[in-house]
Amino acid sequence: MFTIFMIGTAGSGKSMLTASFSEWLRMAKQDVAILNLDPGVLTLPYTADVDIRDYIDIGSLMEQYGLGPNGALVMAADLIADEIEKISSEIEDLKSDIVIVDTPGQMELFAFRASGPFIANELLHDHPKAIVYLFDSAFCVNPLNYVSNLFLSAAVYNRFLLPQVHLLSKCDLLPKEEIDKIVDWSANPAELENAIEQKLDGTKRLLSRNMMRAIHQLGLKFLLVPISAKTNDGMVNFNIALERILVGGDKYTY
Repeated sequence: MFTIFMIGTAGSGKSMLTASFSEWLRMAKQDVAILNLDPGVLTLPYTADVDIRDYIDIGSLMEQYGLGPNGALVMAADLIADEIEKISSEIEDLKSDIVIVDTPGQMELFAFRASGPFIANELLHDHPKAIVYLFDSAFCVNPLNYVSNLFLSAAVYNRFLLPQVHLLSKCDLLPKEEIDKIVDWSANPAELENAIEQKLDGTKRLLSRNMMRAIHQLGLKFLLVPISAKTNDGMVNFNIALERILVGGDKYTY
């Protein structure tokens, strides 16, 4: 059983990709389970096999503790850790080949709370895991935003220290030349630095250049796989990247 955690900024397409990738895997004869870890979501584009909302109710937390929506979400994010043994047991009973974990829409509730790495470690404790980090293509069209997302991705890696696949999501929204440009930035630091020099100035140029250099000097690589949950473009390359880091290029099925 292999586990992947979908992580990305709000609106980057985590839930839609969870839905489309799970269906794509099922068409490839893989047995897939989906875990929804967002206690505040109202509707989902998929049917969760295990749902944190069955364990934690945001409305009840707001009423019981006099919290607003954000306070209740923060509290719920930490309470997930108390339920992780039950959640793991429920998932284990499904005996799926791969588990896709759709994390909260507000990335910080999972990635930057103390409970996040604990949950990632304890969920299906002895099974291989990976992080899938989504770069929102519409947000990344300029080098300032791209470097900001690059730094967030590095921070997520630092928090979890799990193998990480990087996707350029919602690629159906941009022309091919824009997608190719962003992918080129991810593969060629010199191209990114040239874009920073040409498009930015002042403090933004200085900070962006130094941030991308720092990440490059650490030996961290964030090669992007362009993907669309709407058209399924990029699913094959995404799946190959996952199989490479989880099972050395073999199939998920035992």
